[in-house]
Amino acid sequence: MNILLLAPHPFYQERGTPIAVDLLLRVLAERGEQVDVLTYHEGEDRAYPGPGAVRLFRIPPPPACRNIRPGFSLKKLAADAAMHRMALRMARRKKYDLVHAVEESVFMAMRIARRHGTPYVYDMDSSMSRQIADKLPPARALLPLMRACERRAVRGAAAVAAVCDSLADQARADGAKRVVILRDVPLLTSADAGSGSRGFRDALGIRGPALLYIGNLESYQGIDLLIESFARVPRDLGAQLVIVGGAPPHVARCQALARKLGAADAIHLIGPRPVADMAALMAEADILVSPRIHGTNTPMKIYSYMASGKAVLATDLPTHTQVLEAETACLAPPDPDAFAAAMTSLIRKPDTRARLGAAARRAVETRYSLDVFRRTLNSLYDALP
Repeated sequence: MNILLLAPHPFYQERGTPIAVDLLLRVLAERGEQVDVLTYHEGEDRAYPGPGAVRLFRIPPPPACRNIRPGFSLKKLAADAAMHRMALRMARRKKYDLVHAVEESVFMAMRIARRHGTPYVYDMDSSMSRQIADKLPPARALLPLMRACERRAVRGAAAVAAVCDSLADQARADGAKRVVILRDVPLLTSADAGSGSRGFRDALGIRGPALLYIGNLESYQGIDLLIESFARVPRDLGAQLVIVGGAPPHVARCQALARKLGAADAIHLIGPRPVADMAALMAEADILVSPRIHGTNTPMKIYSYMASGKAVLATDLPTHTQVLEAETACLAPPDPDAFAAAMTSLIRKPDTRARLGAAARRAVETRYSLDVFRRTLNSLYDALP
């Protein structure tokens, strides 16, 4: 099958959606598909062994569009406009059997479908209307119009591949012809876990209980909640908080908040680390934290957290509870006092941590593995007309 895959973001980068697209391309290459990937001008080229062939095409760099960050922005809008034009040219010059459209590129796929009759799969990683409304509050007045556009995109798709239950429910309610849930998978490998030099304890001199957060430091991730909650944990427990990730301005802002709360000596912001270091970092932690306060999809980190066998602490919001439950994680309200109480309880109860970590690892092995991802994607593609 000749496939045009539209990936509207810098690719490849070590963060959520590009990692998911990388996994998708690995499986499509294994299937023997012929895939042309259209993506932004930024990112790292990748190779995909297999009977199939993957070719990468990049848009010309739009003016003043460098270092494009996740989420809605004027830079992203300019890059999407350039990508839209190039997608139409590619579809005019070559006959594709299918367009696989990630996130907002579904609107490019809709136009290709109208012009050339090419069916499309909508790879739904988020609710675009809610994401834009959260990022740009004045746009909330346009929410009904944006939702109408999303519904039209869903109804026109040959299938919707939703990343989580809540988005799958939304697609079904919007009238999708077919919906599959194509969940993310853990990024850890057994080979990664053996590198103690990639951990944090020796470098930071940490001997007591350690809480670890990995991810970007955008506001929707609940980083303020994390720092404010940790500042309420009794200091005599000797706990330390390690935060991995974040752009320099976000790191500086978090450091200032830690100083303001008098907790800077116990909160360590060590900046981004490569995916290959994640297993070693998690191996040295006692509690893995996801304090997200907004969002529909489940954070990709959750699957790696669960696979690590360490206790997970997360907010009790649907973004987490569609995967985590009381048997596999400690879930607490997104309130500093309540979240701090949950932290304190886990720090004091190593047996509870061990029980939760073991249960989470079992859940990953049976429900969220690479084999499950592969089977789900293969069933989706095998059923396409």
